[in-house]
Amino acid sequence: MNRTVYVVMGITGSGKSTVGAALARKLGVDFVEGDDFHPVENVQRMASGIPLTDDDRASWLSALAARIREARDAGAGLVVTCSALKRSYRDVLRAAAPDLQFIFLSGPRVLISERLAERRGHFMPASLLDSQLETLETPAFEEHAWEFDIDGSAQQIVDDIVARSSR
Repeated sequence: MNRTVYVVMGITGSGKSTVGAALARKLGVDFVEGDDFHPVENVQRMASGIPLTDDDRASWLSALAARIREARDAGAGLVVTCSALKRSYRDVLRAAAPDLQFIFLSGPRVLISERLAERRGHFMPASLLDSQLETLETPAFEEHAWEFDIDGSAQQIVDDIVARSSR
């Protein structure tokens, strides 16, 4: 049984939900869609094209950290999606499970922009892409995040994550 907690992170449109759900299925662990933990006010702000502040994100990150802690305390594996744009946000999650593994999905702005233009039914408008890019602090070396280029298929990324985690 896989007891690792993974946080699939990256900016909007990077494929967190697709990769995260597929990874959880492959590992046979629970999947948590981080967007489901946003308070209604946050969703309304984003849907209106208003970027979230650190204060807006605080309760959301606390709720995700509580779910991560729950999995760790139960000795269960888990895959969580969360933009985790800043190191301080990642630190909140890491405090809940110091050994959690961040999976950073990265790619060029043009590819993300194309994906956002095609996306339907999501509250996050493409207009917030620039604010996400401005907020993003790429994980530092000592954070030990695994970075994957989103140019490949989600399945290839999942296969690469599984291969790397079994080393």
